[in-house]
Amino acid sequence: MDWLASAFSTLLTTLRDVLPIVLVVVVFQFFVLRRGLANPARVLTGFAFVVLGIALFLIGLEAAIFPLGRGMAEQLIAQAAATAASGGWLMYGWIYLFAFAIGFSTTMAEPSLIAVAIKAGEISGGSVGVRGLRIAVALGVAIGISLGVYRIIYGLPIHWFIIAGYILVVIQTTLAPRKMVPLAYDSGGVTTSTVTVPLVAALGLGLAEAVPGRNPLIDGFGLIAFASLFPIISVLAYAQLSVYMAHRG
Repeated sequence: MDWLASAFSTLLTTLRDVLPIVLVVVVFQFFVLRRGLANPARVLTGFAFVVLGIALFLIGLEAAIFPLGRGMAEQLIAQAAATAASGGWLMYGWIYLFAFAIGFSTTMAEPSLIAVAIKAGEISGGSVGVRGLRIAVALGVAIGISLGVYRIIYGLPIHWFIIAGYILVVIQTTLAPRKMVPLAYDSGGVTTSTVTVPLVAALGLGLAEAVPGRNPLIDGFGLIAFASLFPIISVLAYAQLSVYMAHRG
């Protein structure tokens, strides 16, 4: 019965969190626009589905995704410690490979990225390739998460990575095609959504708990920042490479 009480509590918490959004919509609909809802029954049904879906999603995170991420991180760290012959970076090779693979695969499956890529392809008349954009963003996330994992393992300060990354973004922004700059910046945001964030956060927290001498609060968080920054770099690089290849052709 404990899980049922926990599920009910999560449902009530979700309802409380979603209610302000509903109040804003209702106030603007009835008191600013002064119009009624076109289909109240459909709206209420959709609202119920949203609340139920978010609640089930949160329950799934706590029951499966976060324990899975922590467990895999602990097992990878234990395997690296047991099989390493030296203290070099190669002893964590499987962890870097796992971080790269999980970053790439979750980003390719991200619904928000798929939607943005399709719209970008339609508006650009096909000049922006849907699959090419998704692969560029996924590579950026994969590289960013791998670098973030390296930071967690060796306890390096996060701000130097972020500062260096944004300096590179500023330089690329001045060189990349203008039409791709806003899309690249948006690509950094759409990666931090429903599929990527839970797994990445679980991986970071699991590593910080498993690596000796790491603080989960200080070192466990920050991977999502890498997952937001490096897609901007990779999409701008993709745009610059496309222009270069077009000029050569």
